[in-house]
Amino acid sequence: MSSISGDVEELLSLNEASFMAIQGEKILEEAKVFCNESLKILLGKMETVKAEKVGRSLEVPLYWRMERIEARNFIDSYALDDSQTSVLLDLAKLNYNLIQSDYQRELKELAEWWTELNFKEKLSFSRDRLMEIYFWATGLRFEPQYAKSRICFTKYACLATAVDDIYDVYGSLDELESFTKAVTGWDVETVQELPEYMRVMFSAMSDFTNELAQQTMKDHGLDVLPYIKEQDYSQLFYWSSLTTRLSNDLGTSKAEMERGDIPKAVQSYMIEKGVSEEEARDHVKGLISYAWKKMNDEIVNNCIPGVIVKLSKNMARTAQCMYQHGDGVGTPTGVTKDCIVASILKPIPI
Repeated sequence: MSSISGDVEELLSLNEASFMAIQGEKILEEAKVFCNESLKILLGKMETVKAEKVGRSLEVPLYWRMERIEARNFIDSYALDDSQTSVLLDLAKLNYNLIQSDYQRELKELAEWWTELNFKEKLSFSRDRLMEIYFWATGLRFEPQYAKSRICFTKYACLATAVDDIYDVYGSLDELESFTKAVTGWDVETVQELPEYMRVMFSAMSDFTNELAQQTMKDHGLDVLPYIKEQDYSQLFYWSSLTTRLSNDLGTSKAEMERGDIPKAVQSYMIEKGVSEEEARDHVKGLISYAWKKMNDEIVNNCIPGVIVKLSKNMARTAQCMYQHGDGVGTPTGVTKDCIVASILKPIPI
């Protein structure tokens, strides 16, 4: 290690590689600590472009970052480097802007769907997070050919957000028990006994489910309706969803817990162990790191299709982006808003 202690690029590469570790790889853990300490010492002596690159790596490793945001970061960094080929840079900008125009068309279609649901009037208490959820969808699969996946995910997550608000902030206990029974059994008769806002919600869920099943049958000849209603989660999905939950908890402060949420991991650990918020946050960061290692374990075992691996990693990456500086879904301002604008709304000047 002493041979690379002054080499920024070597330290940076080793630091990034250390995040590919699985459980029990102590040497990579030691390397991570060494690289972090060494890079922090060298940080003040670097030129601006390299210092920004190192700073991003120390904050969040490349392996944990949202691919689409990193594409823009790399383009911006290369634009400041006179040694880079201008033709390749122009092609990268053009490609970025072309994909962005696809996003805008998809978002327009989704906005029309959301308007037709008329939730603002019928479920006025529910959050409107269409833009933030669509941004999440681009994080899962950003490539142009996955338009249907992004649209489907956005519709599902928008409906899930509305359901979450019904349970958290609006429905009475009796209403919620009846709603749960109706949804669990897809019982149309039980639905008729529900209040109007719940009937509207059930109708939207049912329409979306049938639309998805019909489209899949048309495109692939597969009946997926039983699988939509009976979900199963592999170990990989479990660890991916855990990083999402923990990232959410880490990014959500006490002042933001106003919608009936259960206590977050940070607050729960502070109360349970009697420790400071900083210590609790360090503990949660450790849990996130552990979850990533467990995902790496599943990937190394090579028993899961590549498309599922990709989705699982991207779910965790997008959560990291959305919750790193606060609740990017609940209160989408600051860094999260800037990311949404850069990736979906604002093209790169050519």
